[in-house]
Amino acid sequence: MAGFDLNVERVLEHWTVVFAMREVIANALDEAALTGTAEPEIARDEDGRWHIRDYGRGLRYEHLTQKEDREKARHSELVVGKFGVGLKDALATFDRRGIGVTIRSAHADMTLARLPKHGFEDLRTLHVLVDPPSDPTMAGTDIVLTGVKDDEVAAAKQLFLRYAGDELLERTSIGAVLRRMKGRPARIYVNGLRVAEEERFLFSYDISSLTTPLRRALNRERSNVGRSAYTDRVKAILLAATAKPVADALAADLAGFERGTQHEETNWLDVALHACRILNASEKVVFLTSWQLMTAPAYVEHARKEGYRVVIVPDALQGKLGRAVDIAGNPIVDLGVFRDRWNEGFAFMFVDESDLSPEERSVFARTKDIIALQGARPRGIREIRISQTMRINASGTAEVAGLWDEEQGRIVIKRDQLRGLPTYAGTLLHEVTHARSQTPDVSSDFEDALTHTLGAVAARSL
Repeated sequence: MAGFDLNVERVLEHWTVVFAMREVIANALDEAALTGTAEPEIARDEDGRWHIRDYGRGLRYEHLTQKEDREKARHSELVVGKFGVGLKDALATFDRRGIGVTIRSAHADMTLARLPKHGFEDLRTLHVLVDPPSDPTMAGTDIVLTGVKDDEVAAAKQLFLRYAGDELLERTSIGAVLRRMKGRPARIYVNGLRVAEEERFLFSYDISSLTTPLRRALNRERSNVGRSAYTDRVKAILLAATAKPVADALAADLAGFERGTQHEETNWLDVALHACRILNASEKVVFLTSWQLMTAPAYVEHARKEGYRVVIVPDALQGKLGRAVDIAGNPIVDLGVFRDRWNEGFAFMFVDESDLSPEERSVFARTKDIIALQGARPRGIREIRISQTMRINASGTAEVAGLWDEEQGRIVIKRDQLRGLPTYAGTLLHEVTHARSQTPDVSSDFEDALTHTLGAVAARSL
């Protein structure tokens, strides 16, 4: 029997049995990934001892030296652990917490003991006792732990995505988006190992492409990594995502803006915009602010009738939508885009005079008399038609009462204006003024022209 001094210089006092088991499990998973061997086993025997068993190359005592593992560094995309220091810390923690440890491989059987340090006999340090292997033919390494509680094993396994049961929503080249488990904080994993939890995140994440700041933050303890170390990676994962379930969840979360229930991801404008780009390409949606929803009811009604899903977005995000295209290169449908499309595809439902009710015909029959009140009929007016439907006004609040179509040389008036002579006369004179003055609504020139019309009507009436 030989004693190998672990030379543990600093004991991680706050490490628990769970953290120590995390390192042992990580080593087993890494060995399986690097060697392509069978999945490690984590099981309790009939004597109550827990076994963490891999089927790789087998642990040697030389592996317990405290130095960077170059093989793991070369294959960082495959492994959870990156340095060879975790197992030493785990063994020291087990010893401090009163957990018995036996390590078996084809190369040696190893146990822990406190022995005098070589050259300093009054100082007892943690050693590994190395004996010849009890089974020189065994594959891999079996670490046997005595005194570990079942809930400690369960807690250690929960630190690994492999065992935690998080549902995958989408995998990108930077990492994966995971569904957040109900009633639990969101989890941040790095290469499958949990390094942080977030109460305000919508999703959980597994980061597989690391930045230099994140690598630096993954210290020996590999826990409580600060948000600043991984925020840019989370954003990058979301900006690379194209799956509709991810975009749907982000869009639904945007609706919580006014209620204050919005999660952190949708506070990031670039991420919220990306979600809108995915949704716009995958389904029929129109993006509106809460204010537009209230003040443009006519457009909202038409949008819903045409099968659009209304998605409520914050004002800050809405300001970016008008200049954006979706992931397929098409314009994002906000209120302005929908209004233009709807008006372009609009068709009047003209009503023949013979189909009007007697009351409506009696009002419509006064058309020439009404126009004469302001003077001669403008030459450009070739016809005056009645329509059941009209275009929507610029604000989106309702259909317009009437309009002057210069290209067709016609005035079109909505049928409901025939409900009374004053209503019809006012709308007709308004459109006649447009035809005569060739000026647009909401302009000082049109106001001047309308004043002239009113004066002419008054003079002829008096």
